[in-house]
Amino acid sequence: MNKAINGAWEPFRHLFKRREIPAKTLLLREGQLSKTAYYIEKGCLRLWFNNNGKDVTFQFFFEGAGVSSVESFRTNQPSLFNLESIEPSVIHSISKKDFQFILDNSSVLRNEVQEHTFLRLIFYQQLFLSRIKDNPQKRYEELIRQQPEILQRVPQHYIASYLGITPVSLSRIRNRR
Repeated sequence: MNKAINGAWEPFRHLFKRREIPAKTLLLREGQLSKTAYYIEKGCLRLWFNNNGKDVTFQFFFEGAGVSSVESFRTNQPSLFNLESIEPSVIHSISKKDFQFILDNSSVLRNEVQEHTFLRLIFYQQLFLSRIKDNPQKRYEELIRQQPEILQRVPQHYIASYLGITPVSLSRIRNRR
């Protein structure tokens, strides 16, 4: 693992498995049980689901992020979404059993994971409210302001899906700027 996973994580480094994966690798399929969590050393992953044949992207993760279907991972319920790489990536995976071992043996890491979960909840709340109150133009402007790396690294059709618009609508919005 790289420098981002160090300190308190170091004694547990051996529990992670490093993998190099190509773009468009499906790490978790909607409806499956999540038995693995991932740390991204290099690359970009996205969370998405199928809505009546339409691909809906709702979150992107880059270097230094941890990701899983948290709900499925914790509750043993089927995942509500897919987890897929957008670009060639280097990830570190950990099993649910090993992850629980870490939480049971490190209060520092347990607190760090709780904080990460809380921040993810805040993100989802903001995303939900934005979809209700903001028009696509405003959502695009917020994306530029808050997460410009998405615009630089993610294909336009995924960005359009994330904003809840068509690629043609995204092109119009971009041309107005």
